[in-house]
Amino acid sequence: MREMSNDGAGPLGVAWSGLRSSLVALCLISGVINILALTGSLYMLQVYDRVLSSHSIATLVALSAIAFLMYTFQGVLDVLRSQACGRAAAIFDRRIAGAVQCVVLRQPLLGRSRAEAQRPIRDADNIRTFLAGGGPAAFLDLPWMPLYLTFVMLLHPALGALCLGGMAMIVTLTWLTEKLSKPHIETAGRADALRRAIADANARNAEPMQAMGFGGRAVIRFERANQGFLAAQTAAGDVVGTLGGISKVSRFILQSAILGLGAYLTLRGEVTAGAIIAASITTSRALAPVEQVIAHWRGFLGARQSYDRLDTALAAMPKAERMVALPPPQRRLTLENVSVVVPGTQRVVLHAIGLELKAGQAVAVIGPSAAGKSSLARAMTGVWPAVRGAIRLDGAELSRWRPDDLGRHIGYVPQDVSLFDGTIAENICRLEEEPDSEAVIAAARAANVHDMILTMPDGYETRVGPDGGALSAGQRQRIALARALYRDPFLVVLDEPNSNLDAEGEAALTSAINAIRSREGIAVVIAHRPSALAAVDQVAMINGGQLTAFGPADEVLKKVLRQPIRAVAQTVT
Repeated sequence: MREMSNDGAGPLGVAWSGLRSSLVALCLISGVINILALTGSLYMLQVYDRVLSSHSIATLVALSAIAFLMYTFQGVLDVLRSQACGRAAAIFDRRIAGAVQCVVLRQPLLGRSRAEAQRPIRDADNIRTFLAGGGPAAFLDLPWMPLYLTFVMLLHPALGALCLGGMAMIVTLTWLTEKLSKPHIETAGRADALRRAIADANARNAEPMQAMGFGGRAVIRFERANQGFLAAQTAAGDVVGTLGGISKVSRFILQSAILGLGAYLTLRGEVTAGAIIAASITTSRALAPVEQVIAHWRGFLGARQSYDRLDTALAAMPKAERMVALPPPQRRLTLENVSVVVPGTQRVVLHAIGLELKAGQAVAVIGPSAAGKSSLARAMTGVWPAVRGAIRLDGAELSRWRPDDLGRHIGYVPQDVSLFDGTIAENICRLEEEPDSEAVIAAARAANVHDMILTMPDGYETRVGPDGGALSAGQRQRIALARALYRDPFLVVLDEPNSNLDAEGEAALTSAINAIRSREGIAVVIAHRPSALAAVDQVAMINGGQLTAFGPADEVLKKVLRQPIRAVAQTVT
């Protein structure tokens, strides 16, 4: 998994710095566009003051031709700016996509739900959508408002004063839009996260809901959350829409006021008739960016909140360190007084676990439900970090291994098996871009699933569907075992690997554990069913998050069998 660089700049900062030249170009294009936006005002000023007084058709034709060329040039630049914004947004997204996906992968490890885990992707989408839309153009036009104000002021100070008052009013409306809409948009964001979490839970529990007939209640639960989201969205839309409408009407009123004042000044002989039209057009152009900003304000606030959340999430990613590539582990796995808490909580699930396994050994971890067995499996594989103590492979802590290197030396079958929506071969080879076909088949044979795969419609190219839904639970578990055995990892951790296996599958599991031991690897088997103990030589008993027994299988099981029958049933079966 990728990690943050340690050069002081996070992915968002790197992405923005990479767009610096593009942003400078956009600012320059916006400057030219805004200067060209004076074409209409200057054209009308010349027509009224020069053409009408001189009755010169040649002058009118020349002015019209120049205006046409200027409008055409402005239109071309507008198109280029729009395309540039879209491409800049795509470049920004492309540069942060990998880092965002790393954040997504890390969220479940921190105790987040699936819906929460997907939020960084939605945040990146929000930022890209805003950058590619019309919002940035409006913000780039805002700094040029003084240009139009100066132009109107040159026509007559009174017209400039009226234009300045209108600008102040529109800016005030923008500030009100920010203050009044922000709470509603934040509420809408939280409500959206809630309804997505409910929708995700409903999708994952579709089968039991259909079988037990409580789908209707689940739909009602979603509708209530959706209503809260819609209410917040509607409130935010009402604020932005109302203030946007006021802004538009205010602009119309201001234009008419400019015309009226210009007419009055013309009657007094202080300005020409052309100045009236020029001042009206320029004032309208000066206020248009503010009106556009208000129209895009909801998108701007959403993008800003997404940026803040994404920046926080990316900043929380561990910094990458330049580590020496360690040689493959070959000797032992050691746990030194390891304590583990559930991510996102302070609940300790493992207390001071200490044990050592040597190459060629296999241990069965037994104990009652909720004793901490699966937590131990997650700790051994580095999924859940130890808050105290150390987990070492050949003396090196797991944190001192390069993540990709460590992953090649570990095989893991979690308690809840989920496969990727791809082919069987892609799942077994762990999504390698150029997999070794011989290694894929060897892993399938080691899991005794090769013959089963060949009977499928497309063999190793059979698609397993989302979460492996096209396969039975037993088939998923055996393919997950093949994935864990791919390229003969040194440490293989199996969390209840036989929970969905038939007799043939359990025989294959026993054979796989024996093969791991034969090649001097280490196998850790979380066991609830006694059949999983057939190939192990060590047994560790976990109870209440503590290691209560560890040693040769015969000795530990003999000790366990001396306990009351009820305790033995809870422990072994």
